[in-house]
Amino acid sequence: MTFFHALILGIVEGITEFLPVSSTGHLILTSKLLGLSPTDFLKSFEVIIQLGAILAVFVLYGKRLFTSWELFKRVAVAFIPTAVLGLALYKIVKSFLGSESVVLWALALGGLALILFERFHREPADAGVDTLISYKQAIIIGVVQSLAFIPGVSRSAATIVGGLALGLRRKAAVEFSFLLAIPTMVAATGLDLIKGGAGFSGSQFSLLATGFIAAFVVAIFAIKWLLKIVQSRTFIPFGMYRILIALIFFFVIL
Repeated sequence: MTFFHALILGIVEGITEFLPVSSTGHLILTSKLLGLSPTDFLKSFEVIIQLGAILAVFVLYGKRLFTSWELFKRVAVAFIPTAVLGLALYKIVKSFLGSESVVLWALALGGLALILFERFHREPADAGVDTLISYKQAIIIGVVQSLAFIPGVSRSAATIVGGLALGLRRKAAVEFSFLLAIPTMVAATGLDLIKGGAGFSGSQFSLLATGFIAAFVVAIFAIKWLLKIVQSRTFIPFGMYRILIALIFFFVIL
């Protein structure tokens, strides 16, 4: 991997982390296009640079999270299912679920599910934008987030759709997805560093820093853009995009 590769992957991560299109899936497919071998370092790189995008959330939403004890508790509760399952399934995720075929099937089926959900979903008229979600809703969203262990599913898509299905307004569902990303990706990065960080060389840490910074800067703009479009649009275009990308890779690239 070169610094150019790290920069490109960082930009891809920043754009896709909070869109319902799967950042991990896009990183795997981008690595394929760049001709990068699926080494242990690349797998760790794809996880760790996501922390750069999460830092963007912390900059934009950190004050809100840490000044509202009730909101903080609900984010913590939603994180518990992911933490438990993440520890239990770490080896399986790292070893068996990173293939291009798994990503493409997850992208295509997830895109279809997103389109079908939007076609039939009706937002409750009494759903409050700023209403604090219940602990039950938080736990369910946390369980749904665990589906994103499969690359290509999309953590943001799972949590946003989960929130919408539970009766949240779009802005509330999206913002809760943002906040839940903070402990989720911090834990994922910490676990990866514990498992393999001691083996990183100085040059590899430099590559990680490049991807991290690129992801952070781009994610700032991606978050603001997503918040604007959710006010008046559905996620059907994202579902169509997912299916299109999967088909292109299936029949043209792979």
